[in-house]
Amino acid sequence: MLIVQKFGGTSVGDLERIQNVANRVSESKKAGNDVVVVVSAMSGETNKLVGYAESFSKNPAQPEMDMLLSAGERVTASLLAISLQEMGHSATAMTGRKAGIVTDMNHTKARIEEINPVNMHSALKEGKIVVVAGFQGVNEKGDVTTLGRGGSDLSAVAVAGALKADLCEIYTDVSGIYTTDPRIEPKAKKLDKISYDEMLELASLGAKVLQNRSVEMAKKLNVNLVTRTSFSHEEGTLITKEENIMEAPLVSGIALDRNQARISLMGVKDRPGIASDIFNKLATAEVNVDMIIQNKAHDGTTNIDFTVPVSDLHDAKSVVDSFVKSGEIEADSYNEDICKVSVVGVGMRSHAGVAAKAFSTMAENNININMISTSEIKVSMVIDEKYAELAVRGLHEAYELEK
Repeated sequence: MLIVQKFGGTSVGDLERIQNVANRVSESKKAGNDVVVVVSAMSGETNKLVGYAESFSKNPAQPEMDMLLSAGERVTASLLAISLQEMGHSATAMTGRKAGIVTDMNHTKARIEEINPVNMHSALKEGKIVVVAGFQGVNEKGDVTTLGRGGSDLSAVAVAGALKADLCEIYTDVSGIYTTDPRIEPKAKKLDKISYDEMLELASLGAKVLQNRSVEMAKKLNVNLVTRTSFSHEEGTLITKEENIMEAPLVSGIALDRNQARISLMGVKDRPGIASDIFNKLATAEVNVDMIIQNKAHDGTTNIDFTVPVSDLHDAKSVVDSFVKSGEIEADSYNEDICKVSVVGVGMRSHAGVAAKAFSTMAENNININMISTSEIKVSMVIDEKYAELAVRGLHEAYELEK
């Protein structure tokens, strides 16, 4: 069996933890598996390197930042390989370049275009444990590139796909995917299995266990993904194709996203193309718009409400202000005291009444719904932030997810 194991920054946070990871990898190898390990930088290392760069420049060149930041993962990969060698294993550390990870030309947020696994295959045939520095690759010019936030997860999934691995294990500081955040609802239950689509929804709706780019790639490459903790041998959660889940539940989880802001545009001029102009300019400014509601006012103008991540609010305001100054929007307002709570489950495709139950639960808890968005497998509601945890607990109980 060929297994790709990825260990994040907290799992390799210091020398003792790197040794614990080596013990874990050794167990897998001794069980008869071929093992490829993808590692992140030690926790805090990337921030330290960024700080070094900013001591010289507040706007350092991106190619040099990629060269600098890729060093963190190389350190971890080398130390882990040395530890495994000392334990009697044949192990080799590889940079993204040596592992054959080729990206596009973007720096600091590159995308993987292909992987040539010839060096990894050769090492595996020789019985070696391969340790790959995650988060990095090389472009066609030979320049080092990095993959952005969650890049080591992405490296692991891509490597698993290229090697046609039987399993890709993502080790973090949590033991799997839960029906909701256990810090909000102590009755939250860990899921044995969840589909790619459900995990994508949960990841995009605020669940931070896995970065959604890695789940997208796992779905595309048909990689069986397991997320589990590196601090115990507890079973994790398998993320797989929907057809591999015998009895898909009606609802799999409740997600909460507090990183939301609502923008209200009042008195938008009634002319063809105005909405297109507004949202095209927001897209050009790389503002990620989520929910949109448009209502026609009695005077012939239009009111438009939409939500964006709080981190995009400043850029969104700049775009909206330009339309206010031109007179095409009479007034605007902003509300950061909101959140988005979502009900996710593939079972919704074949069952009626899921949305109705969500709305009834909000009513029973005297929570007003400001905006609603739905898809085949999710119902999302924007509510006042002060009701966030009450809503999560109420929905978790309503769908009996603790059972």
